[in-house]
Amino acid sequence: MLGGLTAVPPLSMDMYLPALPEVTRSLHTSAATAQLTLTACLAGMAFGQLVVGPMSDKWGRRRPLLIGLLVYIVATAICAFAPTAELLIGFRLLQGLAGAAGIVIARAVVRDLYDGVEMARFFSTLMLISGVAPVIAPVVGGQVLRFTDWRGIFAVLTVIGIALTAVVWRRLPETLAPDKRHSGGTVEALRTMKSLLADRVFTGYMVAGGFAFAALFAYVSASPFVIQEIYGASPQTFSLLFGVNSIGLIAVGQINGKILVGRVSLDKVLTFGLSVIVLAAAALLLMTSGVFGDVGLFPVAAGLFVLMSAMGLAMPNTNALALMRTPHAAGSASALLGTSSFLVGAIASPLVGIAGEATAVPMAVVQLVCGLAAIGCYLGLCRPWQYSARPTREGTDH
Repeated sequence: MLGGLTAVPPLSMDMYLPALPEVTRSLHTSAATAQLTLTACLAGMAFGQLVVGPMSDKWGRRRPLLIGLLVYIVATAICAFAPTAELLIGFRLLQGLAGAAGIVIARAVVRDLYDGVEMARFFSTLMLISGVAPVIAPVVGGQVLRFTDWRGIFAVLTVIGIALTAVVWRRLPETLAPDKRHSGGTVEALRTMKSLLADRVFTGYMVAGGFAFAALFAYVSASPFVIQEIYGASPQTFSLLFGVNSIGLIAVGQINGKILVGRVSLDKVLTFGLSVIVLAAAALLLMTSGVFGDVGLFPVAAGLFVLMSAMGLAMPNTNALALMRTPHAAGSASALLGTSSFLVGAIASPLVGIAGEATAVPMAVVQLVCGLAAIGCYLGLCRPWQYSARPTREGTDH
């Protein structure tokens, strides 16, 4: 169930990716405007978490989650009938705001139930489960486009939302005991978030994870145009390549959870993952800028595969290391982690199309800048050489 909830973002965005060029033509708009439909959904998921996270610390996990899922269903259904790009952008924003409930509460439930090694491993397992969504979503989206237009994709998402809501209603128990809930209102929630941000190490993991996610989302928003428009691949080929990259992310995430966690310091693994992201982004910039001539689709796809796979080391470990420090406010901490990631991703998304549809250089530049910012903030704020971040079965050595 938690995997299904964390799959809401990739389902909402990745199933829709093969249709982006068609949306551009159907609604008579530009590529940059079409990418704003992704940005709106992402921004909604960012700010929605700031609301839902503290709500879940106050009222428990179930009630805010079910309300969010119901609003998600309504917004997604309306997206299927949007007659203009502006209306589609508006309801994608609402879709994101509602879908935020699934992301933030799933992470908070993990923090309610697990700690230390177990939590780090569960995040990697969660990546495996939720990782099925980005593997399947573009493939399903590409197949849906063979029988209908982009509006049919939102119809499928509506059905998925209804099914997930029914499962959560029947099977997900409340995991936050009443005596552990915060009784304060908005002022108390803001005070809690302020105290979390005052923790330099927590903030370092949060910002590093946000920039790493932005590098990933630069790929998500630009790849439909890069692979289909620049390199001439079909929607089905794009879906296949996207699925292969997602499999790489899942496989590395499982290596992290099954082999590395408990044996190697999480900070060392995180440092390695962020370094690989930077190197892969630098290689992509050299290839797309023509330093090696016309390299074709395969080398670029290989660079994207390496970058995506490294996310399997960066994403679960930034979440686990940050949440290890915040057992007292898991909902608010989860909200800050998610909001920073989605907000930076929303800013990065339109930048990849700033030079038009004929070049992939902006995508590589954004990925490289975000990768460098991630490792810089991590080293500067977390200073991992000052302590051991290797978790034990009782918790952590921090």
